[in-house]
Amino acid sequence: MADAITAMARRLAQKFPDAPARTLARRLVSESNGAITLEAARTRIRTEFGVSGSRRRRERLDMGTRRPPRQAGAVPPVPPSSAEPWGPYTLNVTGTVGVLSDIHVPFHDETALRAAVDQLRGDKVDALVLNGDIADFYAISRYIKNPAKRNFKREVSAIRDMIAWLRSMFPGIPIVMKAGNHEERWNHWLYQHAPEISDEEIMGLANWLYLTKHDVTLVDDQRPILVGKLPILHGHEKGKGISAPVNQARGAFLRLHHTVLEGHGHRTSGHCEPDMWGREVFCWSTGCLCDLHPEYARINKFNHGFASVRVHAGGDFDVTNFRITREGKVRTS
Repeated sequence: MADAITAMARRLAQKFPDAPARTLARRLVSESNGAITLEAARTRIRTEFGVSGSRRRRERLDMGTRRPPRQAGAVPPVPPSSAEPWGPYTLNVTGTVGVLSDIHVPFHDETALRAAVDQLRGDKVDALVLNGDIADFYAISRYIKNPAKRNFKREVSAIRDMIAWLRSMFPGIPIVMKAGNHEERWNHWLYQHAPEISDEEIMGLANWLYLTKHDVTLVDDQRPILVGKLPILHGHEKGKGISAPVNQARGAFLRLHHTVLEGHGHRTSGHCEPDMWGREVFCWSTGCLCDLHPEYARINKFNHGFASVRVHAGGDFDVTNFRITREGKVRTS
């Protein structure tokens, strides 16, 4: 019977290495149908943990159950969390900030893009936000692809050229690029096909697209960009609960109940609602700068557009949401 009780004590110590000895002792008494007293059971458990008994007995404990002595009744600490800090990226600029979204290189619209850039250059913007989906990454998407259009090296070269061109159009000012759902395709592809090198700095999007070379700051991990008091999202961060509302800005309001500017939906819209104190919550969505008839949605409600944000001292702001006509004329919405 003694050997059976020892085997029970060893099994309990192996199965519950962090449990208090007294707790396991009570269980040992129960499983042995009272064949051992609580104090004797506690001694057996402590012996299995290597904190009681002769040195020879402790040396024979090769079952992986040894643990350092601790006070009776002590409980194990809360295990450390693996969660990492997460929060917005703050663009510390007072003045005019241009916002370009959804260029989808190499499927961009040259007329619309030049119209947007010319307007922002004429406004002498103090900073530029590239608000996601600047790249398309068609070739590495998980969707069915036309083999004739699948040329990843050509895509990457075009994106690098676009970054270089945008920097040449806006020299000397801060440029921030937010990773949209299309930029996230890069990490997803790496995780699937090259996980061993996915954490190498040289494989990061900032290096791969020459953002660092052109002094463009990458904001990833779906972090909002704060421009004054205005949060800017790409739009995919909200999930799919209201993925295609009639009015995209109203959809953003219903999900966030907070003032925000976003892209992603390729549609210019605005929505405003006051709270019970009369404070306005205003949401905007910007149009795109890409082909309006992509192969995945030949018929749609897309339009070309962009925005500018005038940031005042103290963080208050004014948003101008621009539309671009088919002829390349810029209009305020």
